[in-house]
Amino acid sequence: MVAAELTASAKTAAVGIAATACVLLASSAADIQLGLPTAIAGAVTAVIVLIRERKAPWRVLRDMSWGVLPLVAGLFVLVEALAKTGVIMMITGLLSDGKSVAWLAGAAGAAVALASNLMNNLPVGLIAGSAVQGADVSDQVTRAILIGVDLGPNLSVTGSLATILWLTALRREGQVIGAGRFLKLGMLVMPPALALAIAAAVLLP
Repeated sequence: MVAAELTASAKTAAVGIAATACVLLASSAADIQLGLPTAIAGAVTAVIVLIRERKAPWRVLRDMSWGVLPLVAGLFVLVEALAKTGVIMMITGLLSDGKSVAWLAGAAGAAVALASNLMNNLPVGLIAGSAVQGADVSDQVTRAILIGVDLGPNLSVTGSLATILWLTALRREGQVIGAGRFLKLGMLVMPPALALAIAAAVLLP
């Protein structure tokens, strides 16, 4: 099977993605919120590709997953509601209860991974980030929580916003991956990867 060669527009998009990654790293280092830089970098990349292809933006706008926007808005509302009801403070207290680092890292990583599949990792990541800042936990526990947010959602189709967007894009191309099939593969791959990654996070200084 001969690999298809990237078109000029595809190469431009790849350069734009790499540039976006650099912008996000620089913004993070400067302690700047990542939302606006991401939107600007993505819009600039799309405009450059459209100009290069001499195409109108209507098809891009039509193919965007607009249905995801209410979902994202609802997730942020959920996070704010949890903050107002004191749930985040309760989680902060659990992270500060003086348990051993290894036990706390394992429990926190596993809990975040499970919660990511129940709620989606976007609100879980925001909640966990707020709780970690308030609890002043060790680096090992912080790494375990980050691992849970990143690896945990690979269990189910609803665990990650990125997964939802990718599956939507694949469905447009005629590739349908059902929730059951995704779950079977996720149950095989995610738990051992999560356990090994958390163990490494605890053992590394």
